[in-house]
Amino acid sequence: MSFFDKIFGGKEEKPEQKSFWKKIESEEDLAEAIERSYHNRVAIFKHSTSCFISKTVLRNFESEIKDAGTNADLYFLDLLAYRPISNKIAEDLDVTHQSPQLIVVENGKAVNNASHQNISITQIAQ
Repeated sequence: MSFFDKIFGGKEEKPEQKSFWKKIESEEDLAEAIERSYHNRVAIFKHSTSCFISKTVLRNFESEIKDAGTNADLYFLDLLAYRPISNKIAEDLDVTHQSPQLIVVENGKAVNNASHQNISITQIAQ
């Protein structure tokens, strides 16, 4: 990554996945996440790997989760690599696409969502 990319948030490599994330990389992964929501609260974090704001929000959220913990199952979607799945999430859960975005799912339905600087662990608890 060049000096200017570091300063201005140019393309970055995929972020190192923290151990608490389960990746969504297929429609089957999404179906599994939705199915899990009938047993436990699920949070899906949609991240744009080329966006500095998304990168910052992801880091802040990961710090918050690490420090506070949660009982929810946490899923991660690289929406640039898997845009069709991101579109399916928006359609199936009836939420407007945002990036970055946190969608909380219970019993197969979105019960809360937030984007940009509004993303916080508190969305999961509400």
